[in-house]
Amino acid sequence: MNERILIIEDEVGLSKMLKRLLDKEGFQEIYQAESGAEAWKKVQEQRMDLILLDVMLPDTNGFDLCQRIRELSDVPIIFLTASTTDMDKLTGFSMGGDDYITKPFNPLEVAARIKAILHRQRKAMPEIAQVFRTERFVLHYDQARLIVEGKEVNCPAKEFQLLKFMCQHPNQVFSVDHLYEKVWGDYSIVGKENTVMVHISRLRQKIEKDPKHPKYLRNVRGLGYMLNNENQRCPQ
Repeated sequence: MNERILIIEDEVGLSKMLKRLLDKEGFQEIYQAESGAEAWKKVQEQRMDLILLDVMLPDTNGFDLCQRIRELSDVPIIFLTASTTDMDKLTGFSMGGDDYITKPFNPLEVAARIKAILHRQRKAMPEIAQVFRTERFVLHYDQARLIVEGKEVNCPAKEFQLLKFMCQHPNQVFSVDHLYEKVWGDYSIVGKENTVMVHISRLRQKIEKDPKHPKYLRNVRGLGYMLNNENQRCPQ
């Protein structure tokens, strides 16, 4: 199973147990974080497919962290908590949680709920191509994976979102304002030109054979950027 699962839990023993469980269930990409700050960094750097989130963390509470994550992603979130009150459960759902498991729990129940949520996600996925291919690189939309000449390359969240947007609209020119609004959610921020330029430069280092003379991520002078790929059209 290629889904990426993030365990946010400050109890090291419990976190290790959950990781062993998911390993046995066939999940290959499992990430761990012991604090809200560490978790937030991982979420920004890597797109996750599901998150197990402890409500009580040393530097924040899971409800607040869930709200922050929801501003960035709609990844399914399962709360883990020792509280059994209805109010806490309602709070979790209102903050954007998808499920709620109380401690102590049956590990097999956790695995079953994870599989159920991921199964629903797969069924709900539109029946369109989830892969963009070029002669040099392949971008897997559903798995947030970038493969360059057969090797997987790390692609942080904003770089992935920027490349995905441009791959979904090949051979179209987009202004810096438009790209910033689509990827970062605003177009009025000071310094957006530099932000977009830096992310384009980082992507060129990853996907271009010669970043100084790019074949794919082209700069159209005075207009903006485009993803040049005349032989490929991506689903809108």
